[in-house]
Amino acid sequence: MTDDLVIIGSGAAGLATAVFAARRAPLLRVRCLDGARHIGAKILVSGGSRCNVTNRVVSERDFWGGSPRIVRQVLRAFPSQQAIGFFAELGVTLREEADGKLFPATNRSRTVLDALLNEIAHRNVPIDSLSRVVALAREAETFTIGLAEGRSLRARSVVLATGGQSLPKTGSDGLGYQLAQGLGHHVVATTPALAPLLLNGGFHTGLSGVSHRAEASLVVNGRVQRRLTGDWLWTHFGASGPLALNLSRHWHRAELVGTSPQVHLSVCPGERFEAIDAWLVEQGRIRPRAQVTTVLGTRLPAAVADTWIRVSGVDGSIPLAHLARDDRRRLVHALTGMRLDVRGSRGYQYAEVTAGGVALDEIDPATLESRVCPGLYLVGEILDVDGRLGGFNFQWAWSSGFVAGNAAARMLTTNS
Repeated sequence: MTDDLVIIGSGAAGLATAVFAARRAPLLRVRCLDGARHIGAKILVSGGSRCNVTNRVVSERDFWGGSPRIVRQVLRAFPSQQAIGFFAELGVTLREEADGKLFPATNRSRTVLDALLNEIAHRNVPIDSLSRVVALAREAETFTIGLAEGRSLRARSVVLATGGQSLPKTGSDGLGYQLAQGLGHHVVATTPALAPLLLNGGFHTGLSGVSHRAEASLVVNGRVQRRLTGDWLWTHFGASGPLALNLSRHWHRAELVGTSPQVHLSVCPGERFEAIDAWLVEQGRIRPRAQVTTVLGTRLPAAVADTWIRVSGVDGSIPLAHLARDDRRRLVHALTGMRLDVRGSRGYQYAEVTAGGVALDEIDPATLESRVCPGLYLVGEILDVDGRLGGFNFQWAWSSGFVAGNAAARMLTTNS
């Protein structure tokens, strides 16, 4: 028997596609395939096992990769407010936290996965687990899907929802890129994204566990290529937290093209050299007997203040009024842009998403159907789209699943 629509991959984007296709055309034969034994592993581990479902405000500016115009068109077809309503229909109430992040009120990612799986079952869509796809070919008007165990399936249309290469323990192995290439697609080179950074040297080891606001600049060939602000978390191996994770994407992309990216960290975000220098001079006038470390500790965590003073070669125990001009300026330079010796990230094993993927200009943004292989749709992380931390990558999964699911169902129903 030939299925109408086979969705390869049963993660967030794949499940969403199945739900929306089945809702649009209940009589279609829709089937999901996944090579894992347990469905939705990446949903379960996301957001510290809480699942940051979406964000209150989502736009193309929260994403990197391919054309912002295409990203905007897909997001507007199913914006975050519709995603909130969709999950409310499934019985999942979302609660807003800092920076507009929306989590299930239960604080359990299992709530999100169970709701999707229950809707899938309600729509009579089978999910074939332990069904790893190893081959995909288009023959005449149908697709032939080869499985690892030797059997094959046929489908009128196929959705690639295989994800990228991040968190391979959840089943993401990059096979979807090979399948897409086999059907004529070009894949933009991939790198880890949203991955903790690795630092050389040991100056940061005493800061492990300390978190604070910071501003990071990615410098390439002497010019600032990217400047980001957020919470920075020091770890024994380097740095994590939203700022380091967001920065990792840009560091890897710069390294990919053969440049030597540098990372400069300001522990006084939003402040420039002149402002911090003037502040220290003023503090020296107001509190001439206060020690340098005491004054700096009024605006930074004590451990960070002590470390920056030490790395700058300044005696933090002397009164601020006695701090020599050259020492003060050297300290200010460090506070507003100390270079970190980044050697890489923790890679795909710890990356939350993959940067790169199938080129966006090879898909129709109105349907997410391939421009080079009719009947093939691509959704989620397999595309050259990656969002910053905060629920944006899940919103891309829901939005792309909505667009492709509805478009495929509409096309299949019309052609029938």
